Amino acid sequence: MTVSPLISVAELADHLEDPDWRVVDCRHNLAAPEAGEAAYQENHIPGAVFMHMDRDLSGPKTGHNGRHPLPEVVLLVRRLEMLGIGNQTRVVAYDDCGGMMAARLWWLLGWLGHGAVSVLDGGFPAWVGAGQPVDGAAPQPRLGHFTARVQPWVVLASKVLAGLGHPGRLILDARAPDRFHGENETMDPVGGHIPGARNRFFRNNLTPEGQFKPAHELQREFLEILGSLSPEQVIHQCGSGVSACHNVLAMEVAGLPGSKLYAGSWSEWCSDPARPVEK
Repeated sequence: MTVSPLISVAELADHLEDPDWRVVDCRHNLAAPEAGEAAYQENHIPGAVFMHMDRDLSGPKTGHNGRHPLPEVVLLVRRLEMLGIGNQTRVVAYDDCGGMMAARLWWLLGWLGHGAVSVLDGGFPAWVGAGQPVDGAAPQPRLGHFTARVQPWVVLASKVLAGLGHPGRLILDARAPDRFHGENETMDPVGGHIPGARNRFFRNNLTPEGQFKPAHELQREFLEILGSLSPEQVIHQCGSGVSACHNVLAMEVAGLPGSKLYAGSWSEWCSDPARPVEK
């Protein structure tokens, strides 16, 4: 089952008691990694479980595979099952930063072949702003049964390197423009971007209120970037493979599915001085 990539506060509220639904809190602060879990323990959408960006939605770092490498499939599946998520579960992911973190879980579940996942449009602020309930209670434990069907959505650094300059490919960098241009780099040891990459700051997918722009507006903006290329020719990246998922999600909302992810992103790319850098 495949569902809309976004879900409204009203629709989630209508299904909050549905036993076949599971809400996942993905709040995370890159500068304070435990802040998201602390916020979850204080208040969250009733029944929501928590997945940590570093422990659950990423794998071990080696120093050469980026700041948020993809988790091992077997470990991610085990964690999902422990949280009560199975192949028939409708999943809703949310955060408090415009979907940047929730989009990572959305992408990971799709990568595992699970299409029944949506991001809460507007996230926790929209939920609270609509007067919906919150609590700090632990959810009722339950187990799920999840069988992964891994999709070929990941592009490795070697393939990115081999295709540099190819006219039939577009690398889209989701970082802020200053970091893309090699300015004010504070998260990675090297500033700049992959040669030939274009910049699409992920926050440009959002309205000032923190919700996704209408589908037709996103489609127009992305088609201006793609030109004659198809979505299948797009490779997304960012600093560590997290906010790039936001651009994948936005293209899906825009009716432009099929793009891929360079999961290691800039933090992996710049760890090897032999790889070229552009500023």
